[in-house]
Order: sequence, then C-alpha cells, then structure tokens
Amino acid sequence: QLQLVESGGGSVQSGKSLKLTCDVSTQNYHIIGWFRQAPGKEREGLSVIQDGRPYYENSVEGRFTIYRDNPNNLIYLYLNDLKAEDTGVYYCAADLTPIPRRNIFNPGEYHYWGQGTQVTVAA
Repeated sequence: QLQLVESGGGSVQSGKSLKLTCDVSTQNYHIIGWFRQAPGKEREGLSVIQDGRPYYENSVEGRFTIYRDNPNNLIYLYLNDLKAEDTGVYYCAADLTPIPRRNIFNPGEYHYWGQGTQVTVAA
C-alpha cells in the first residue's frame, strides 16, 4: 500500500522560502508530485516527476523546484519567492500507472494522497 506523509508547511512572509517533504512508503509508483488547494478554490497540480523528468505548472516554474531523494524515499518541493497567492494546503500525490502528459496536473488522475500540509504566506 502506497502511503504519503507531507511535512514542512508553515507561515512565512512574502518573498521567503519553504521546503516541503513527502515521505513515501515505497518506490513502487510511476508518477509523483505536488498539488495545492487554495481557500475556496479547486485543487491544482504544481509539479510532478514522471519517468525521471520534472514538470512544472506555469505559475510556479522558476520559483518551485521538485527533487526526488531515491535512497530515502523522499520527495521535496522547494518553494522560493513565495507570494500571498501561494497560500493553501499542499498535498503529495502518486499513482502506480503512467499518466498522459496532457493530464499530469489533473488531481483526478491520482489515486494515492497524503493528508496535506498548510502553507500560509503573509503579504
């Protein structure tokens, strides 16, 4: 059973950085990544890794970096130059099967989720 546990959220000022960690119970997944749900909004994809390649949603490319630590079964998301609109609950998600490139940021494609970690950015 694939289990995901996020940590590293917190409250920061605009322009600051955070590092989120996803502790994964196994390496037996095909795709893994980070999603965010802002207050009053739908969950959205931010960054994923599939076949060893990272992908970034346009609004975070250049500010967020995803990194996979294989020996320790950890997935990091480095959040830099945070903005107030980055506030939300950040989730780690994974799936056992490949997801078409056009759907990799669609939360509905993922079957395994963590409980989320809150990030609050003050303007």
